[in-house]
Amino acid sequence: MTTRTTAAASDIATEFERDGFAVLRGFVPAALRQRMMDVTRRDVAELREPIEYEADVQYPGSPESLDAPGGRTVRRLRQALSRDPVFQEWLSYPPLVGCLQQLLGAPVYCPMAHHNCVMTKHPRFSSETGWHRDTRFWNFQSGDLVNTWLALGEERPENGCLKVIPGSHRMEIGKDRLDDLQFLDSEHPENVPLFDTVQFVELAPGDLLLFHARTFHAATRNFSDQTKYSVVFTFHGPENEPVPGSKSSRYPELVLPDISGL
Repeated sequence: MTTRTTAAASDIATEFERDGFAVLRGFVPAALRQRMMDVTRRDVAELREPIEYEADVQYPGSPESLDAPGGRTVRRLRQALSRDPVFQEWLSYPPLVGCLQQLLGAPVYCPMAHHNCVMTKHPRFSSETGWHRDTRFWNFQSGDLVNTWLALGEERPENGCLKVIPGSHRMEIGKDRLDDLQFLDSEHPENVPLFDTVQFVELAPGDLLLFHARTFHAATRNFSDQTKYSVVFTFHGPENEPVPGSKSSRYPELVLPDISGL
């Protein structure tokens, strides 16, 4: 896997275009990361809505219902931006804005309808997510969106870190190669060779994963004894608006500060 430090962040465009993802190590100041972690742990402990529970998704490993053992296990804290000003501070962080403008142009828009969350993956009751593109249920003029996945703690295969198929953002995958939920059919003969190229995206606290919204990715359950936390947002450029009247347009969008002239 290719990685980059904060100092080299301005040189990610070629890699991102080729692989559909890039990792920037030690990208976030420790104090900013810790504040996001503190808010996250508070809201998980207090079950502050809006929340998506593991029981809501019914993926492998999910509790059968909210009333079943583990049914109130948090899968994601929705609407992160409205939870605490620290998330607004993160989206205004100049190195982040600079990377996004390099990939998307300026200004950069952050939809409130998708991601805008803290993903949690708990021991015992976490679920397994199949191979998918985030654009499967999104409605934009094109699928050219960039996701940011910030690790608040360690992310390893044993606790369910993301895994990706490099270059899959450029692949045309027919509906016959997907199941009813638009996950890759693991037994389809044209899909099998893709799994030989899979890369696990291992992250340390403060590392940032950038990945194309059309990059196929998946994750296993958390087999460790510690909960994993990740801050996730998505972004698009000035010429890729959400389709009017669709789910993607139901909330206003945040316009990131333009730092191209700085």
